[in-house]
Amino acid sequence: MKEVIILEVSGSKSQLIQDFLKQKKVDYRVLEETQLELNDNSKKREQEKEQLKKRLIAAYQRQAKNQKLQAELALWDSISGDGI
Repeated sequence: MKEVIILEVSGSKSQLIQDFLKQKKVDYRVLEETQLELNDNSKKREQEKEQLKKRLIAAYQRQAKNQKLQAELALWDSISGDGI
């Protein structure tokens, strides 16, 4: 029967545990890469959120500027009276 034990260890204790497991001939895996991958994915998601936020802000600013220009154009149109 196979049992799975998950330990989260840092520093020199990690090496001590690995040495012990080797001595007892226990099959084990070190999942450091998995944790780093999770951190990288989390960072990527945060960066994507930040980029989306910046794009939304820029789009909103363009829309507001466009509305302002349209209002100014309508004002000039009414002042000039030529209907262009």
